[in-house]
Amino acid sequence: MQEVLDQILDYLRGIWRRRWVGLAVAWLIAIVGTVVAFRIPDRYEASARVYVDTQSILRPLLSGIALPPNFEQEVAILGRTLISRVNVEKILRKSDLDLVAKTAAERDELVQETLKQLKIARAGGDNLYTITFRYPDPKKSRDVVQAALSVFMEQSLGDKRQDAESARRFIDDQIRAYEEKLREAEARVQAFRLKYMGVLGGSSKDYLTRMSDVAEEIKAARMELRAAEQSRDSMRKQLEDMEKGAFAESAPDAASGIVTPELDARIDAQRRTLDELLRRYTDQHPDVVGTKRLLAQLEEERAKEIESRKKAAAASAGKGLAPTSNPVVHQLRIAQAELEGNVASLRAKLADAESRYAQLRANAELMPKIDTELAQLNRDYEIQKRQYENLVSRRESASLTGELEQVGVAEFRVIDPPRVTPTPVAPNRALLLLGVLAAALAGGVLTSFAVSQVLPTFHDGRLLREVTKRPLLGIVSLVPSPATMRQRRRAALLFYGALGSLLVSYAALLAFAFATNRVA
Repeated sequence: MQEVLDQILDYLRGIWRRRWVGLAVAWLIAIVGTVVAFRIPDRYEASARVYVDTQSILRPLLSGIALPPNFEQEVAILGRTLISRVNVEKILRKSDLDLVAKTAAERDELVQETLKQLKIARAGGDNLYTITFRYPDPKKSRDVVQAALSVFMEQSLGDKRQDAESARRFIDDQIRAYEEKLREAEARVQAFRLKYMGVLGGSSKDYLTRMSDVAEEIKAARMELRAAEQSRDSMRKQLEDMEKGAFAESAPDAASGIVTPELDARIDAQRRTLDELLRRYTDQHPDVVGTKRLLAQLEEERAKEIESRKKAAAASAGKGLAPTSNPVVHQLRIAQAELEGNVASLRAKLADAESRYAQLRANAELMPKIDTELAQLNRDYEIQKRQYENLVSRRESASLTGELEQVGVAEFRVIDPPRVTPTPVAPNRALLLLGVLAAALAGGVLTSFAVSQVLPTFHDGRLLREVTKRPLLGIVSLVPSPATMRQRRRAALLFYGALGSLLVSYAALLAFAFATNRVA
């Protein structure tokens, strides 16, 4: 530790011995620095505040119809991209500041300087922005801020229109492409249906569903045919009995064989319905009660119909009419003809269903493959159709969004027009002068230290012995005379006076700078 302290003391003694060189360098740095600090031109700051109002009554009205533009994000992006080289060149042309640059190098330097001095930043609120610029000419600084404000507003509108047009052009291109794909898909489906028209038919159901439907249709047709044949046979038997004269011998007994096909069919249907309901519900269920009431009404109508036919038969027997001229026989023959036609129609229907079922059975191996291919074609077609409809919907939404932006959903309001500070805001001469003073003092000390190292002197025997590596026999001390002491005191006073004058001079310069308002 003692060695370190001795070394520091040696350095300080060397600096003090070369103090005049350091003081001269300090004065030189101070003078040069002061001249440079006062030659830096004053800069005036121009600023403007603009508010972006994104609240509009149209936004909630068009919610869900048009895409709401994110103006906050757009304005934030504009704030970051406004200060670009292209925009700065445009601002310089608008403000005529580019006229001060005569050469390409000067113009490039002016652009770079403007990029540094022109700033846009948020001013407290989310949508409140401040544009500032510093320049030696206050009028030019205000013109630059005005031009930047104009470019800021124009660029926002221009970018929004350009984005909307680009989006519409892109969507239109995609719609045309999907229209072509949709036509091709429709053509493939149509060609496939035409190729397998005889197998597919007009139904859009799959193979198993069609076979199940045809099987159910055959079952129902057979039941209808069986019921129709029974009704036809009953009618035929009754007609044969009446034509053989059984009616004339015993009219009441013959009348007991009278049938009413329509009412009988309805009664049978209601009885089957009643049986089905009784298997699921009790006798007090409303559906069961209603069905019983309807069944009783049908049986009552059937009884009345049979009674009227008996009276007609009895009247015909009293007149002695032949069975062939009996109106009841004539009516029965008409009913039998209708039943025969119904049976023939049901047989044809059953034969057609059986034929289709046989065809489906014959194509059992081919149909699954056809159904799979058709399902794939339909799936592709539906996907492309859905995408096409989505694109058309998005195009309309994009059109409304573009119109929404053009009518001015976001409004730019200039809160504070461009104005210039009455006094310069830069440079901060007090800070510069303090920096120059610190640099001068540091430069003087470093110069003294460097000279002491280049031209070293020995202050005691220890240092001499360490440097020469030789034994030290003795030290001769100098006892200063009064004249020498007076000379040393004068030199010290002169040094302190020169250093003090440097500090006092800088204090006066700082006071002058504050007094003349030449600092921010």
